[in-house]
Amino acid sequence: MSDDHGSIFDGLIGGDSSQWAFGTDFEDPLAGVDTTVPEGVAHAELAAYCLMLGDDALIMSQRLSEWCSRAPDLEEDIALANIALDLLGQARLLLARAAAADPGVLPALPEGSPVPAEDALAFFRDAGEFRNVRLAEVPNGDFAHVVVRLLLFSVARLELLERLRASTDTVLAAVAAKGVKELTYHRDWAARWFLTLARGTEESRRRLDTALGALWPLLPELVATHPVELSLARTGVAVAPAAIGAAVDDVLDQVLAVSGVPRPEPGAPDGPAGRHGLHTGHLEPLLADMQVVARAHPGGRW
Repeated sequence: MSDDHGSIFDGLIGGDSSQWAFGTDFEDPLAGVDTTVPEGVAHAELAAYCLMLGDDALIMSQRLSEWCSRAPDLEEDIALANIALDLLGQARLLLARAAAADPGVLPALPEGSPVPAEDALAFFRDAGEFRNVRLAEVPNGDFAHVVVRLLLFSVARLELLERLRASTDTVLAAVAAKGVKELTYHRDWAARWFLTLARGTEESRRRLDTALGALWPLLPELVATHPVELSLARTGVAVAPAAIGAAVDDVLDQVLAVSGVPRPEPGAPDGPAGRHGLHTGHLEPLLADMQVVARAHPGGRW
């Protein structure tokens, strides 16, 4: 992206900083960015793909934000909050891109509601309309659980974004370029804590093994390819997750080896269920908490 336009993340900190809640006058996060859909790319497919990546980040951010004031110490509390904010920034841009590519993805709202597109997608869709992987939505457990979940998620997302920097879609390429720096930190934070817990006490190792056993079966979905991803990969817009499977395994094997943790048995691959709107029973309560204020006051400003 040219220097004339600055960073597409500028909108996150620009404008009137006195209003930081749903229903405010945020500047369009894609203002000044070329949002032209690449030639030969179906608008609906691009929007669907952005929803997949945006929903992953949004739901994972929500789960991480639930750790605020609950981490073992202040430093890790701040680290988890910052990781959640990184993912929220990615989600905002990706959801805005989805709406710009195909306004048809936007949910119906009360007439006259001044709701930005990305807020409409975050707060006014039901669970079956979300396209996030199920790993992001399962409830939080203990600290070992958040470490394992973030490790699996960030390793896969980092491998994806590294390749997505070459996307023929201007917005996706820019989001990926910024996101790679963020996800590198997320992965390294989780890997360091994975090693610490694995080599710590018997109790920390027990908790790590328990978390790994619970979350590992959800890993295959992160490298399963949805037909939309496959179609857009042929155009150079997207990356087929199946293409990163070997790289994801390699990184995880390195972390497991240095930690002295055996690789768990592979989970049964059941396809990209979350991408089809098939979720666990945990997503609806999460959305109820996340969306309650926006739905109660759809035109609210504060």
